[in-house]
Amino acid sequence: MEAIVNDEATISDIKKCEAVYNAELSKGVVTTTSQFQYAWCLVRSKYANDMKKGVALLEELSHAGHPQLKRDCYYYLAIGNYRLKEYTQALKYVRKVKEMEPTNRQAVDLESLIKKKMNQEGLVGMAIVGGAALAISGLIGAGIALSKK
Repeated sequence: MEAIVNDEATISDIKKCEAVYNAELSKGVVTTTSQFQYAWCLVRSKYANDMKKGVALLEELSHAGHPQLKRDCYYYLAIGNYRLKEYTQALKYVRKVKEMEPTNRQAVDLESLIKKKMNQEGLVGMAIVGGAALAISGLIGAGIALSKK
């Protein structure tokens, strides 16, 4: 599963999908396929701004259309948000996939990965807070010891 969330689109793939998307956009009608493929490439970009744009395009697509399209949008929204370190949002979207298909193996695996990452980040966050509290109490202790001299 980590290979899937860490897979990066090449710049040439992004440019190719962008060209198709922009050509359709200039004509006033963007097909679902073009928007999805462009968003899919952007979500897999190494640049956060591209990922955010891809997430926005997928969110737009997820409100319309066929249940299979919604499922695919939710799945890639989960991946995009995971890559952006928006784990709560990623969890929300992967759970939508699981509501539609409770036995979807990719969704189950992705949910586990997201929860694992949330736990790791939580422990790291707690360690930082604990270390800061220890440092502050050390400074206060040193200040008290110096003031008594």
